[in-house]
Amino acid sequence: MPAIYYAYIIVTVLALALILYSLRILREYERGVIFLLGRFWKVKGPGLIIVVPVIQQMVRVDLRTIVLDVPTQDVISRDNVSVKVNAVVYYRVIDAQRAIIQVEAYPDATSQLAQTTLRSVLGQHELDEMLAERDKLNEVIQGMLDTQTDAWGIKVLNVEIKHVDIDESMIRAIAKQAEAERLRRAKIINAEGELQAAEKLRAAAEIISTQPQALQLRYLGALHDIAGERTSMIVFPLPIDLMRAFMPSKDGAEPESD
Repeated sequence: MPAIYYAYIIVTVLALALILYSLRILREYERGVIFLLGRFWKVKGPGLIIVVPVIQQMVRVDLRTIVLDVPTQDVISRDNVSVKVNAVVYYRVIDAQRAIIQVEAYPDATSQLAQTTLRSVLGQHELDEMLAERDKLNEVIQGMLDTQTDAWGIKVLNVEIKHVDIDESMIRAIAKQAEAERLRRAKIINAEGELQAAEKLRAAAEIISTQPQALQLRYLGALHDIAGERTSMIVFPLPIDLMRAFMPSKDGAEPESD
């Protein structure tokens, strides 16, 4: 009788241990890919699930957004400038079954794909585009990654280029280029200002030529400005019509006197 009692206790303990070993708890952001005798069976979770030992195996998959820091890549731009570029990729698993079955290790595969895509896309653009059009390049890289990882059940949410490091000599060349560009814009603005001033002066000359009273007002204004200055010499402008009376005529005759 005692032997049977001990055997019953042992069987009960083993059964409880087997049941406890079969229980799995998956969090809200986790899924379990279940294989039955090596073949895919179903995706379970979240919550409490049962995995039968020996004949069933489970692989946990995290569905949260993963931040992937892409290592620094050496890139040669389209205008033959060597730069070092690194980026960050945000992605998440949307199909746990494909993420486990279609690719061996989806985090490593996504990282390698992001590195090669980063070099490929940036190598087709010039340095100025890398520095000034990062948003556009981010969208291009994100679209290419998302297309290629879709077969793995992975969704690439965003790509951000963090740093574009260039050589010190190129930094000096870019600074000179920026300075030359500022000088060019300053000269253009100065020329446009002179052009506008010339147009205004021409318009004023046309008005004065047709209205002598306007010329007299200019004379009076000039006299007022001269009178306000502390100077020992004052120049009085005389109308051209007044000077014509003292100038010889075209046929050499003496000017007429009253």
